[in-house]
Amino acid sequence: MATIDSSPDFAASSLPSPPFVPVPGLPNFRDAGGYEIISDSPSALSSEGKRRVKVVRRGTLYRSSEVGSLPRSCISRSTCPRSTACLTRRYSMPSKLTDAGAAQLSQQLGIKLVYDLRSAVEITRGFGSGHGFPIREWEGSERKFVPVFLDQDYSPEALALRYKNYASESDEGFIQAYKDILNAATDPANNFQPFKAILGHLAAVPSASSPQGVSPCLVHCTAGKDRTGVAVALTLSLCGVPDEAVVHEYNLTEIGLHSRLEELVKHVSSNPQIGIDVEGARRMVGARKEAMQGTLAWIRTQYGSVEQCVIDLGILTPEGIAQLRKNLIVEVDEDEVIRW
Repeated sequence: MATIDSSPDFAASSLPSPPFVPVPGLPNFRDAGGYEIISDSPSALSSEGKRRVKVVRRGTLYRSSEVGSLPRSCISRSTCPRSTACLTRRYSMPSKLTDAGAAQLSQQLGIKLVYDLRSAVEITRGFGSGHGFPIREWEGSERKFVPVFLDQDYSPEALALRYKNYASESDEGFIQAYKDILNAATDPANNFQPFKAILGHLAAVPSASSPQGVSPCLVHCTAGKDRTGVAVALTLSLCGVPDEAVVHEYNLTEIGLHSRLEELVKHVSSNPQIGIDVEGARRMVGARKEAMQGTLAWIRTQYGSVEQCVIDLGILTPEGIAQLRKNLIVEVDEDEVIRW
């Protein structure tokens, strides 16, 4: 198993590729595919004598951080006549994304669908605090505004509790926070149903308008760590990726965000509303393996399996899970597997 180098001198140029894809102006961008799945079927051999294995399809599900925000004319949502409606327009990436980066996402990677898991309040507050950027669009892109937490979840009281969970010295804090993410994303009161939207896209049945099957999509929140991490973990687990690989994929965010680590720690620890120190802030922006390992264990204890969790919470039906696997599981030569 590979060891992630999280030392201070770890350079962004040293990010393993794959799964990371360097995109100008877009930190922590990587492909969630390429991981080998657990299979009882005997391995076949290619004509060249290479072992054939099943993996999650690459080039389909991407994840990243995001510091995007409303256009400068919409700094205050309370005074914006378009309100949430403007958030559902076809915007995708922030001003930090360069023209070359946008062209790469669109033309080289074919990403036209972007799922934004942030809330309207979060986007506006980020811009107002100087840590957000006007959302940028590219030709043919469609931004799906699918917040995990609705506006009322961002009261000072809710924020304080959530950040306390994230900053806890125990991994139980993160596990509780990830339970909250899963519950909020599937709450019947959340009309956006973000996880159902994302996994539903990945489980789409090929049609006349989309004969090639699932089109590439990008999922992001603010850091691309917690809400994005839970969505990706569910997807990989449903495909049959072992927990150890799912947890490793989650942990990659620690190096994916390394270039922004000190900026994020300073921003979090200096916010009096959050009320945590520098060490607490470091824990909060981290992606410790134990946090996702504990979350997957809790899901199995609570629901029996990840599949049953997804079914019970109304994210996918059994038929949808079968279609998702059909769409995402492919056979490749063993040297194409992402090693970890």
